[in-house]
Amino acid sequence: MEFSSSELNNVLGHIKNLDEDKNFLNFKNISIDSRTLFKDDLFIAIKGKNFDGHSFLPEVLNKGVKSVVIKEGMQKLLPRNFPYWVVSDTLEAFQKLTLLKRKKLNIPLVAITGSVGKTTTKEMIGEVLKKLGKIKLSHANFNNEIGVGLTILATDIEHKVLVLEMGMRGLGQIENLSKYSEPDIAVITNIGTAHIGLLGSKKNITHAKCEIIKFLNPEGVVIIPANDPFLEKTLKEFWKGRVIKVKLLNIENQKESFKIDDNLRGFYNPSNKTILIEENTFEISFEGFHNASNFLFAYAVAKELGIDFASFNKFDFVSLDGRNKILKSVKTTIYDESYNASPESVKACIKNLLEKPRNKFFIFGSMQELGKESEKYHKEIFNLINNSDIEKCLFICDKENEKIYTNYLKDKNKFLVLNNIKDVPQEINKSTKKGDSILIKGSRCWQLDKIIELIN
Repeated sequence: MEFSSSELNNVLGHIKNLDEDKNFLNFKNISIDSRTLFKDDLFIAIKGKNFDGHSFLPEVLNKGVKSVVIKEGMQKLLPRNFPYWVVSDTLEAFQKLTLLKRKKLNIPLVAITGSVGKTTTKEMIGEVLKKLGKIKLSHANFNNEIGVGLTILATDIEHKVLVLEMGMRGLGQIENLSKYSEPDIAVITNIGTAHIGLLGSKKNITHAKCEIIKFLNPEGVVIIPANDPFLEKTLKEFWKGRVIKVKLLNIENQKESFKIDDNLRGFYNPSNKTILIEENTFEISFEGFHNASNFLFAYAVAKELGIDFASFNKFDFVSLDGRNKILKSVKTTIYDESYNASPESVKACIKNLLEKPRNKFFIFGSMQELGKESEKYHKEIFNLINNSDIEKCLFICDKENEKIYTNYLKDKNKFLVLNNIKDVPQEINKSTKKGDSILIKGSRCWQLDKIIELIN
């Protein structure tokens, strides 16, 4: 898919130094990386936290490119008479061009956000939508203004649907991502307490997540969890279009009488990991009620895009590192959820652990970005563990908080408080026996994945 200079002029303003006998140029793609740049690409010099694309202009020019996009004042870095676009903000220019590409693609775009579960939901949606053909998913955690843009630019005409994950670390960020991608379907997996230390309140978190529909297709749809009145109320401030509310219940609730409403219901049977949705049964490879709930969002998206399911359907999802990964050793089974942690995700993983046979152990790295609520949420988790049949919890926190939590847990013999992950393998190895289960979960800063290979 090519970009013509006339299309780019409409977005960036008129190109400089283009000869009259070369009144147009065509570009194969948009690039911000000099290492992977081709001569037929248009290079945009973005200044980030750790790099400035303008410093790579000599390398870019050596590759024989026809033009570049630079920030005002950087013209001196280019040869005389070399064609270029000049803008006040190259990141904004990059985003505007990703929107141009998105419009040229003319395919459905699904955008996903939420406090927890958005990456897993994204991967589930991608797998379920394969019935339509080739699907483009945002890679790993490409969920910010750069990652979302790169995903759009990497999409080609063979793709049938584009699925984007949208993250945020403050108000206005998801609105910006929505502005430059114009979704057709928006999914909000939940409103939790992740980032409450940054945003200050659950109210602000709700407002930030609802920004995803600021630039949603007016004929599109928003898919949200049922039974969150504040989310529904906040959504109405932004959105007057269709809303689908999904609700997952345990299979024993199937025969209960429900009032007729617009909720899409699923019924989960943990014994065989199946979900009953609208007369169809789905068997999924991921364990736990929370993953079954994530799948319900994937089903709702698939239904919106016209997929017809058989009466029985089986999906084997690929586990990403640190998420839904089950590792079996000679001695123990490790449930690797080490990628990140929030109060809601920790509780969901504990619930899943409690369904396992034999002895249960928990390696728990403290949760970050909870601000003044941090101690409260950690104590909630401690109380849940203390009232469960978990044998032992190894809790890792920094030295500053070690005394606080040690004092709180001093009469609770299930807990060992540490401040260095290097001490974890020895402690867990001497406590566990053959057949035991170990859950590993903590905030990303602890890098708990590095100790997994040291656990027997």
